[in-house]
Amino acid sequence: QVQLVESGGGLVQPGGSLRLSCVAFGVTLDHVTIGWFRQAPGKERERVACISGSLPATYTADSVKERFTVSRDNAKNTVFLQMNNLKPDDTAAYYCATNAGGGGSIVAKNVCIVDFDTWGRGTQVAVSS
Repeated sequence: QVQLVESGGGLVQPGGSLRLSCVAFGVTLDHVTIGWFRQAPGKERERVACISGSLPATYTADSVKERFTVSRDNAKNTVFLQMNNLKPDDTAAYYCATNAGGGGSIVAKNVCIVDFDTWGRGTQVAVSS
């Protein structure tokens, strides 16, 4: 019923920028929270950003908050992750997720507590050395 499709990944030089997109099908962004996650081989999955349905409120992880910005375009039902000043350590598969099942959401500058239950398939980001 609900589907998320990520795009925008690719190869980029250190210091470069990418904008990832997460298109949501079957939900309205005003009604759900979208989270961005990343996972590199051999590393734990890391939550990097969240944007709530209301206001919206946003969250970014300490590791990326100076460089990454999450936003949305309601008309396109799309959430973006703008990634600037990319570093080799940013290399990972990036996923978006949502609480499509109606679970609760608490999003603030330093908090993202969300019952994520629906995930996209991911888009690969590679930052060259």
